[in-house]
Amino acid sequence: MDWCFWIGTAVFLTTYLLIATEKVHKVICALGGAALMFIFVLSRPHGAGEALSGAAAQYAKLDAYARNVNFDVIFTLCGMMILVNILSTTGLFQYVAIKCAKLAKGSPLKMMILLSIATAFMSAFLDNVTTILLVAPVTLLVCAQLGVSPIPFLMAETLSSNIGGTATLIGDPPNLIIGSAAKLDFNAFLINLAPFIVVLMAIYMLSLYLYYRKKLYVTVEKRARIMDLDEKAAITDRKKMQRGLAVMFLTIGGFLSHSVTGLEPGVVAMAGAALGMALCKVDVEKALEKVEWVTLFFFIGLFVLVAGAKACGLIDVIGNGLAVLNNVHPLLVILIVMWVCGSVAAVTNNVSFTAAVVSIIALFMENAPGFQGNTVLCQLMWWGLALAVCLGGNGSLVGAAANLVTAGLAEKAGYKVTFKSFITYGLPVTIGSMVCASIYIVLRYYFQTGF
Repeated sequence: MDWCFWIGTAVFLTTYLLIATEKVHKVICALGGAALMFIFVLSRPHGAGEALSGAAAQYAKLDAYARNVNFDVIFTLCGMMILVNILSTTGLFQYVAIKCAKLAKGSPLKMMILLSIATAFMSAFLDNVTTILLVAPVTLLVCAQLGVSPIPFLMAETLSSNIGGTATLIGDPPNLIIGSAAKLDFNAFLINLAPFIVVLMAIYMLSLYLYYRKKLYVTVEKRARIMDLDEKAAITDRKKMQRGLAVMFLTIGGFLSHSVTGLEPGVVAMAGAALGMALCKVDVEKALEKVEWVTLFFFIGLFVLVAGAKACGLIDVIGNGLAVLNNVHPLLVILIVMWVCGSVAAVTNNVSFTAAVVSIIALFMENAPGFQGNTVLCQLMWWGLALAVCLGGNGSLVGAAANLVTAGLAEKAGYKVTFKSFITYGLPVTIGSMVCASIYIVLRYYFQTGF
């Protein structure tokens, strides 16, 4: 350990602390921390004191960001944001929300359940933040018509978005990070996580029904107001919607065919974005303006921070510290990692935490006797981690970006969502989800290993 280790560690921990406390904007923290990592750690010729060799040497002459940022993740997010923004201008998502309300015939409880299911489904293929931005305004409108508080509805949708996003590679940013680190494609997430998430959503919907069945009630007159809403009027451009949906399905097909085509998600997403902008004849400048550049630059900064933590030796120190678990039963190790990671993700931010922890987990499995060369156990660890960080995001207001967006939209509408009030909704759901996830991992372990 030399001065490089201590400076890198200080930069890494200080940046994450500032991100968690939200005293400074997260993008400023991430890019500022990345700049310090470049200056004091990553600019050193040999990183943590070891000469580059093998594959690493091939990238030695590339620019600094290209060596340390996973641009496949960045371009996957960017491409999907462009596609979603194209569809959002057609009124499709408003149509879905109003249709759900009318299918519920104005019943607040049925409306909550249908909107939550729709949100979870959309979040599996869209960015969670974007899904909330599209669904929440319509929810506020419908709740105003019914004369009920929108908070329970917004909370149910937010928690559902984080649960539904866990089902696929592109549904929640932590999954993109894990998939990239573990070389797991879209199909792997869909096959291994989606069935469980369907069951978990069914349990959550049952819980909502049992909890709210005697608490939500409106008059017949107010229900009639909902039935008077015209969902078809929400569609502003039918041709663009049809073309956008066609491109979206084609893009998802590209993700599913990765094992055949070999195309990375970033290539598929950006190709879909280009095709969508061409076929839908959108204003390219306006389409790019709506990309969530804040999120993308936040990711870029996080990737550099983690690279700096690796280069200075911090990741090695933490990974080696997990050696105390080497003699612990592998299943117990996975469950410990799940609950620790889920708890930390809940009180920090599941995206920034995942960016840091994947390298630690990968290093641990490389050296742990129970996991070395055991593909089944290693993948089970990754599935457990994905469930933990995504579901853990429901634990507090700062656990996931969608939570903060919901609080902001509610506040603009005159409803306050505090850290404490969010926990009253999110914590029970998080604990219940983590228990279910743990049972799922235990069952998979015994099914796959046979002992």
